[in-house]
Amino acid sequence: MRKHIKSSLFLCLGLIILSAGCKKDLNKLSVNENKPTTAPANLILTGVLTNLYDRPFSSYEVWDQYYLNNYDYYGNNRYDFGSGNVYYTTLKNVIKMEEEATKAGQETVNPYTAMGKFFRAYFFTKMSLQLGDIPMTQALKGTENLTPVYDSQKDVFKQSLTWLEEANTEFASVIANKKGSIDGDIYFGNDLSKWQKTVNSFKLRLLIELSKKENDTDLNIKQQFANIINNPTKYPIFQSSADNLQFIYNDKTNKYPNNPENYGFDNSRNNSSATYVGLLTQAKDPRVFVTNEPARYYVDQLNQSPTDFNSFVGADPGLDLGIMYSNAGLQKYSFINRKRYYSTFTAEPSVQIGYPEMCFNIAEAINRGWVSGNAEGWYIKGIQSSWDFYGIPTTGSFTAYFYKPGATDPTKSQNYNSYTVNTNWANYYLQADVKYAGNNATGINQIINQKYLAMFRHSGLEAFYNYRRTGIPNFTTGVGTGNSGRIPLRFKYPNSELTSNSDNYQSALQSQYAGKDDINLAPWIIK
Repeated sequence: MRKHIKSSLFLCLGLIILSAGCKKDLNKLSVNENKPTTAPANLILTGVLTNLYDRPFSSYEVWDQYYLNNYDYYGNNRYDFGSGNVYYTTLKNVIKMEEEATKAGQETVNPYTAMGKFFRAYFFTKMSLQLGDIPMTQALKGTENLTPVYDSQKDVFKQSLTWLEEANTEFASVIANKKGSIDGDIYFGNDLSKWQKTVNSFKLRLLIELSKKENDTDLNIKQQFANIINNPTKYPIFQSSADNLQFIYNDKTNKYPNNPENYGFDNSRNNSSATYVGLLTQAKDPRVFVTNEPARYYVDQLNQSPTDFNSFVGADPGLDLGIMYSNAGLQKYSFINRKRYYSTFTAEPSVQIGYPEMCFNIAEAINRGWVSGNAEGWYIKGIQSSWDFYGIPTTGSFTAYFYKPGATDPTKSQNYNSYTVNTNWANYYLQADVKYAGNNATGINQIINQKYLAMFRHSGLEAFYNYRRTGIPNFTTGVGTGNSGRIPLRFKYPNSELTSNSDNYQSALQSQYAGKDDINLAPWIIK
């Protein structure tokens, strides 16, 4: 018995010692050594850049009225906007990126701080364009402030323009003085000069977004635009489409959203929109042969030529979805070109900020009298650079393709019919609807229409924002678009704001929208 008691005492003592040891090492044992707690600035940069891009084949393209859903099980064409997107987590990563660059020995002003200022301007304005007023000044403070007040949309844009000015200055400094470098840049391969061009070209976009506030003396929009155009040494901008900020796809980790793997799933459930196709066919624009296929009904049943612009037909976005589905099944609509968009995993780059758009922005600014220059010259550059993106010569010919009936594999060349399209820039441009009408309202209409055509499948909601700002091109509505036949003017705030930041959320609604989170009420930028 005594021996048993003695053994028990030793056991208890051992457990106590073991317990003490466990307590001593508890924090150490709770650390997951396989999960990093820090990351170098270049890895964080890559993640931020991945979050920067808007992909094609999304609701944005439907709301831009480029293509439409015809099968309601997978989607519809209604403008029932829900919550807008927020990027505060991405912006927190921007701060972390800057901190890690400093820890690694970068100077106070370095490529990552310049990138950080661009990212702030890009993501804060991206949120504001969707929502209106947003938390900015008091945001990103973590537990220091869990209920940030909302900054006005005007202040968001004013601060963002300042950030872009600072970013341009910092990029110029680090380039001239070789103050550090970046790594992990998936867009420009760490070329800082191209990022400086992007900063200033993006600034031109924001200033054009503010066209309805052109006489605001506080923002000084006209002068800021003129400063960039009149001083290309200080403010370099895109010189060609080679400078585009664009997301390039590969056949492994980043595949084009439309690709051979999902061809059977979605190729027939989406057809082109009359808003887009109609502008092309009306102007006899050869881009329609590259981006779309002729509607099989007109080629096979009515014996029209695939080179006949009348063979390309888009659906009215306002059409009842059941009727659209029936017509699509009868092949009465054009589908996006399967040779271009489905035959490979890389298709085309997704342009986020592009040279053609910049050309049209400059043409519009000249038209509005913000800066002197030749609006027609920039207008022509915009169109021709868009043609070049699609491989269309100004004079000559190119080969176009359309899918054979009953074919099931878009990767095989034998599944396509081909035909030759002849092009002649002079004949195209001399058309009354195309030739620049001068610095007047008609000229603005032409510029915005051509910018819309150039941004097909690119730049997220920019086409929608241009429509919201100008009413160009004509977006059609009906039972299929819902929302009582209206095109909304904004997105709703995320539900999380109602629960976690209620007082400031309610205050923002009251100051902007008479207390209602209504998608049909105009934000400050377009009032």
